[in-house]
Amino acid sequence: MIGQMESDEGKEEIVINQHVFDYINNHKLDLHEFHNWLLNNQNDSKSIYLLGYFNYYGIGIDINIEKALELYQKAAKLDNNLALFELANVYIEGGDSNYHEEGFELSEKLAEKGYSSGINLLGYCYDIGIGTDEDKEKAFEFYQKAANLGNCLALYNLAYMYSYGEGVGVNYKKSFELIEKSAEKGNMNAISLLEYCHNHEIGIKLNMQEAFEFYQLAANLGNS
Repeated sequence: MIGQMESDEGKEEIVINQHVFDYINNHKLDLHEFHNWLLNNQNDSKSIYLLGYFNYYGIGIDINIEKALELYQKAAKLDNNLALFELANVYIEGGDSNYHEEGFELSEKLAEKGYSSGINLLGYCYDIGIGTDEDKEKAFEFYQKAANLGNCLALYNLAYMYSYGEGVGVNYKKSFELIEKSAEKGNMNAISLLEYCHNHEIGIKLNMQEAFEFYQLAANLGNS
C-alpha cells in the first residue's frame, strides 16, 4: 500500500508525502480519476484510508480535516494500521488533552500488533506522559523494541535518551552509533544532528566530505 512501508519505518511526513507523489507520477495516474476511483471503492479499508489521506493533505482536492478524520475512523474500525496510526498521531499531537488517552490506547493497540511506528509512539507517550504517567524506563523499552524492528525515529529517540541519561545511563558513543543508524535510514533530524557532529568533532574526527554528503542527503529529502 502507498506509504505503508515508510510509515512503519518511522519516516517523516514530508518523506511519506513525497513517496505518494512519486508513486502517482511514476504510474502516470490522473489525480481526478484516482480520486473518483477511491470514491467508488469505499468497501476496502485501504481505499477508505487513502481517501482520508487525500482529504487531510489536500492531494488533488481541497484540504478537509473533518472529512479526513471521519474516513480514518472508518478505516480504523476495519483494523487498518495506517488509519489507526494517523488517528493516534492526531489525538496525541493535536493539542486537545481530552483525546490523549484515546491516542495512548490506539498506540497500545498498534504496539500489540507489532507495528513499529505504533511501538515508537507508545514509547513517546510514556516519554512525555501523554495519556498515561511519564515513565522514562518504559519509554526506553518501547523505543528499543521499535528500533530493533528498524524504525528510524525510534533509533533517534534512543540516541536522545543515551545522550541525556533518560531511562538509561549516559553513553555518548552508543548515542552516536544510533544517530548514524537513524541517519542511514533517512531520518532528517538524525541527518542534521550527524552533520553537526561531523562539523564540530563530537564523537568523531572532523570530516568535511562526509558532512557535505549528509547535508546533500538532507537537502534531497526536503530539509530546508
